[in-house]
Order: sequence, then C-alpha cells, then structure tokens
Amino acid sequence: MTSIAIAQLNATVGDINGNADQIIDHALTAKQTGACLLITPELALCGYPPEDLLFRQDFILANEKALHRIAESISGISVVIGHIHQVGGKLFNAASLLQDGNIVATYHKQVLPNYSVFDEERYFTPGSGQPLVFELQGVKYGVMVCADGWEPEPAQQAKAAGAEFMLSLNASPYRMEKLNTRYEVFQARVKETGLPILYANLVGGQDELVFDGASFVLNAQGDITHQLPSFITALSYVDIQDKQPVATPLIAPLSLEAMVYNALKLGLTDYINKNGFPSVVLGLSGGIDSALTLAIAVDALGADRVKVLMMSSQYTANMSVDDAVAMAETVGVDYSLIPIKSLFEGFKDALAEEFTGLAEDTTEENLQARIRGTLLMALSNKFGSIVLTTGNKSEVAVGYSTLYGDMAGGFSLLKDVPKTLVYQLAKYRNRISPAIPERIITRPPSAELREDQKDQDSLPPYEILDAIMQAYVEDDLSIDAIIKQGFTETDVKRVTSLIDRNEYKRRQAPIGVRITQRGFGKDRRYPITCKLNFD
Repeated sequence: MTSIAIAQLNATVGDINGNADQIIDHALTAKQTGACLLITPELALCGYPPEDLLFRQDFILANEKALHRIAESISGISVVIGHIHQVGGKLFNAASLLQDGNIVATYHKQVLPNYSVFDEERYFTPGSGQPLVFELQGVKYGVMVCADGWEPEPAQQAKAAGAEFMLSLNASPYRMEKLNTRYEVFQARVKETGLPILYANLVGGQDELVFDGASFVLNAQGDITHQLPSFITALSYVDIQDKQPVATPLIAPLSLEAMVYNALKLGLTDYINKNGFPSVVLGLSGGIDSALTLAIAVDALGADRVKVLMMSSQYTANMSVDDAVAMAETVGVDYSLIPIKSLFEGFKDALAEEFTGLAEDTTEENLQARIRGTLLMALSNKFGSIVLTTGNKSEVAVGYSTLYGDMAGGFSLLKDVPKTLVYQLAKYRNRISPAIPERIITRPPSAELREDQKDQDSLPPYEILDAIMQAYVEDDLSIDAIIKQGFTETDVKRVTSLIDRNEYKRRQAPIGVRITQRGFGKDRRYPITCKLNFD
C-alpha cells in the first residue's frame, strides 16, 4: 500500500513566496506522515487567476525562481505542482513533477477555457498533447490540469502512455450545483478510461471568484472514495492498494443554502484579509438584505471588525429601527444611530429654487440614499474600513438601486444572490443560532424612501422577477421563450427592459461574490450603448 497527499491550498494571487512556503510546509508534513507524493491545485504557486500579471516578465521570473526554491527545499517526497512555465517566449499553464531537488518533468495544459469567467487563451499557449506519466512505488500516474478533464482526449493520451491512475490539478470556482457537475464530468472520464482519478481543487476567495475546494477521488468504477471539505483548507491522504484508492467514510454533503452561505463568508473573509482592510462598515436599515449582510460579515470577520450605521429618515418605520437595534445587539456589533432628516431637508432647501414648481419624485428618494452613502464613506475614510453595500442580484439587475447612494462602497456581498435566495439564506442562518429578527424576514420588503412604499409598487413579485431574470441573464432565453414559460408579456418585457437599461449602473458597482452560473461582472459583458431591439 502507498499513500499520496492532496494539498487543498488557499493560494493568494501574486504572493508567490507565501504560496511557495505553504507548498513546502505541506510537503514536509506529508512526508512525515508517510506519503510518497503530494498534489497541489492548478497554478498553486502564483494563485488563480493571475490575469494580466502574466504580461509581466518579472512576475514570470519570480514564479520560476520560487519553483526552483521549492524543488531544492524538499526531498524524500515527490510533488506535482501547478505553476506557469515559459518556453521560447510562449507561456503555458503547467504542472511539474519535483523529485529530490530536481524538476523532473513538466506537462502543459491542453484545453484552455475561454468562456464565462475564464480567458486563458488571452495568456497561455495550449500544450501539444504530450502526456506526463511517471511511476512511483509501482503505480503509474498521469497528469491533467483542470479543463483537460472536461474533454476525453488528455486522459486517453495519458492512458495510452501507460497511466494507471489520473491526477487532476484544478482551480475550479464555485457556483451553485458545480460540485455535482464535476462528479458527472470526471465520472465520464473514468468510464472512458477505466482509470481512477484524484481531483485536487483550490480553495479561497479571489476578488469575485470563490474556490470551494471540495477535492475528491473516484475509483475505477466511478465511485467517490474520498471527499474533502468545502471552503476550508485541508491536507488529506489517499491510500492506494492494487492501484486503486482505498475508500474512506465520506463527509455529509452540505445543503444548497449552506454551500452558498459558506461561499459568501469565505469570499468576504479573503477579500477583506488579503487586501488588508482592518474592518467593515455597513448601513443597517431593518430590511432583509442588510440583515443578511451583517450576519455574514460577523460570521466571517468577528463582531469586533464590523460597524453599522442606522440612518433613519422621516419615512423609516419605528419597527425598522427597533429591529436593526435588536439585531446589532444580538450579534454584538458596534452601532450608531444617525438620523438624516435634517440633512435631507438641508439638501431640499439648497435645491428649492432649482426645483420650483416640480413635484417630489425619485430625485428626493435618491437624495436620501446618497446622504446615507456619504455618511458611510466618511466612516470608511476616517477609519480605513471598507463599506459593504447590501443590494441583491434582483435589485442590481433591474436598477432598483442608487448610484453613489446604496451602491457606494467597496464590496457588494449579495451582488449575485437573488432576492428569493436572500430569504432562504436568512432562514438558514437563524437555524444555526438566532441572528436576524423574525419580523425582518416576514414583513414586506421596502426601501422606505417615501410614505407606505413597498418594493412591489415598482417591481413584480420577487418570485416572478427572479425567474425571469434567471431565464434572461443566466439562460440567455429570448423574450418569446420566457413568455412561453408562463409569464405575462407585460412582466417579461418590463423586467428585461430594466435589465438592459441598467447596464450602465452595474459597470459602476463594486464587485461581489459570484455564486450563480452567470453573475454581473466577469461573466456577463453587455454593451451599455446598444440599439438592438428584441421585440
């Protein structure tokens, strides 16, 4: 029997020496535990995705130097490491075998994804198809890198070269149901080749992407024999007997709500910590979106690194303030109440001459949002905190948000979370421990910017809005196709028109964690100026 180790690493883009130190530490620990081989994720040395850092020659040379340092620092255990590799002016997404101080062999990724959040063709040259197969303690291992495993040829090439066990290095970002998709794809590779597969995945947040880890191993029958945890770093071991993984008890799968909640928490944690922010500040309104944002922020960072402002106006219901205070005290954060009525009246007085004879409308509503944004940004400037915006995907989609108001901030935690899912996540969080007052969850949502305002005065019910949004944004369905799903023509045309018209707002919005098949940002790149009419 032989043992190999999976290093489910949280690599930081650009922290080449820090990532190298992690790899060396894991290699030494794995060696002491008796493993003969350590597998890292894709581009573990430089972090994923490095984007236009790959155009910098100093960045490439620093990767090369660190790779040699790792090789020279370990002996008595083999390591397969993901890194960038430059040959003759061409750059490759690579994996190398390190043994006893030497870089023994290097494999170049063949399948370069260039869709969704991926743009590897911008940087890398595809590999020529030369497999990397090596033998260790009687087992011949073949190497693939991420998207190679989504096509049949790379695994078949490795098998033809003698591979008996496949190793797949991955940097596969999370989205809902992605883990099941990975199982299906790699079980197809097992069925085609008859070879077991070890799938090692990156973990951690990188801007709007979150890598969930969840590394796993499949035997030659396609059964899952090992399942690493989601959203946490891990060093795990796989015993191999007769060239097959020896099955271990599997951890229970997480629910959809638990997966999304942990993705949001990790995405926020790493964005704040990797960028060196000491704390966060947000506006707590007594509504569901800011309540969920606060709950996640406290779970991610601790109550001592979270500050909230409650900025009531003459339109704010007493219950909103009461619920906001109750939640702040329940989760233990520092909070301040700063009424904005006098500030709002001051703005209206300053504009009175300009607005003579004109009725109040969304202009005055937006003024309130911008006053609140100004106050939050003042605290950010004074104390170095980053402002968390609290808008959800449904609002971001249709422009139910105010530029330089509730959109003012540095990180939009719920940017890719539809409103209906916000409610699911709030209920999930309360099942862990009391955090969000029940009335916040059950009362009708309102921006409270005018008397008796409700979201559904301006929008269809969120169940309808979210379904139309998913069909149009994530599934790319036409207006006619969405109507045929049973929605009214009025609702479909209204929602899709709002989505199209508000692209200019989304271009100016802060980034946020991606959890759906297509988020606003790297996923969906629509022109702002566009005369295309789908009617």
